[in-house]
Amino acid sequence: MQKITIDGGFSCPNRDGTVGRGGCIYCNNSSFSPDKGGGKSIAEQIEFGKSFFARKYPDMRYIAYFQSYTGTHAPLATLIDLYSEALRQPEVDGLIIGTRPDCMPDNLLKELAEIRKNAFVMVEYGAESFHDSTLQRINRCHTAAQTIDAVERTKAAGIETGLHLINGLPGEHEDMILESVDVVNSLPVDVVKFHQMQVVKGTVLARQWQRGEADIMNFSVDDYLALCVKIVKALRKDIAIERFVSQSPADMLLHPKWGLKNYEFTGKLNSALRK
Repeated sequence: MQKITIDGGFSCPNRDGTVGRGGCIYCNNSSFSPDKGGGKSIAEQIEFGKSFFARKYPDMRYIAYFQSYTGTHAPLATLIDLYSEALRQPEVDGLIIGTRPDCMPDNLLKELAEIRKNAFVMVEYGAESFHDSTLQRINRCHTAAQTIDAVERTKAAGIETGLHLINGLPGEHEDMILESVDVVNSLPVDVVKFHQMQVVKGTVLARQWQRGEADIMNFSVDDYLALCVKIVKALRKDIAIERFVSQSPADMLLHPKWGLKNYEFTGKLNSALRK
């Protein structure tokens, strides 16, 4: 199975005034989903993605991944049309929807539960941290309680559930990161994604960092590996870990510059775990 990243043309409620403006202080969306849809339909984007992977893996099946911005921030009818178009494409067997915990109404969960009867569906929530002081500092405009509520409602609807957390957010230290992991352990979560705090050009955090005001953990590779080992030990064993690192485009990344590909970091982590 291969995820194909889809741009559904969404905005974010933390940018358009629904809950806030300006977005999270670290967010430059093009740093993690640089290949925008470019005005192409959902079907065209999926076909483009399939053509890339099919050359190497002719028997591949696909999951449509609505990653860019907030994948549930639109009228219900619009969302169902987009998700349905994705699922109508040949060899597409499911959906992964990235969104915010304050952007999952019950009527949408009900519709997703119906889709789940015939296709794989997972919702990934950007939790980032379970400390409200951190969420306020990064202008996240939702609370830890909203994340907990969204996860519990989603799992109750019979839908696979994922969480995204950032290690090393402004003002946080290692104990706070591990406290967030403890909260994850208490929730009905199937998958979790971690990545290191990255300072990316064009963000509020970048300006703070350049002024020496960012107050972020300056992990060396070895420091971060040691933290990841602690997280693996602490995390509930039935929760799958999709990743520990993310890699923003080199021309956008200010810090940290480790000079490692994701697979190289994974190799180092597996070695550390074996030790």
